[in-house]
Amino acid sequence: MHETVRVTDLSQVHGPQGKVMHMLRSTDPMFTGFGEIYFSTIYPGVVKAWHKHAVKTVNLAVIHGLARIVAYTPEKGAVARVIGPENYKLISIPPGVWYGFQCIGPETAIIADCATHPFDAAEQTSLPPDATEIPFDWED
Repeated sequence: MHETVRVTDLSQVHGPQGKVMHMLRSTDPMFTGFGEIYFSTIYPGVVKAWHKHAVKTVNLAVIHGLARIVAYTPEKGAVARVIGPENYKLISIPPGVWYGFQCIGPETAIIADCATHPFDAAEQTSLPPDATEIPFDWED
C-alpha cells in the first residue's frame, strides 16, 4: 500500500473451541493511542467510501467475510488490498489518507476498526464512492 499506510500480518490462535484473532496491542509499533473500537458490517457488493481524517489513525482488520480496503493519496494514487480471516492483516491508515472498503465475498463482512481517537464528525471528511476527486473504479 502507500508508504504511510502500514500492512501488518496478524496471528490467529486456533483451538478446539474456536480461535483468537489478534488485532492490535499497546506494545505494537503501529499503536499510537486508543480512542475507540467499533465493528462495521458491510453487505456483499456494497462500498463504504470515501473517508479521510485530520487527526485520527484507523486500524482495520476484517474478522469475517472478505473485503477490499483501498487507500488513496494524490501522490501515490489508489492501492487496494483484499483481506479477511484467510489473509488476516491489519491495515493502519494515518490522517490525511482517503480510504474506503467494499465487501467482495458472498457473505456480509465484519470490519474491526481500532481508532486512535473517538469519532468526531468535525475531523472527518467524506466523499461518495464515485467521487471524481478520487480516480478509483469500485467495479474493477
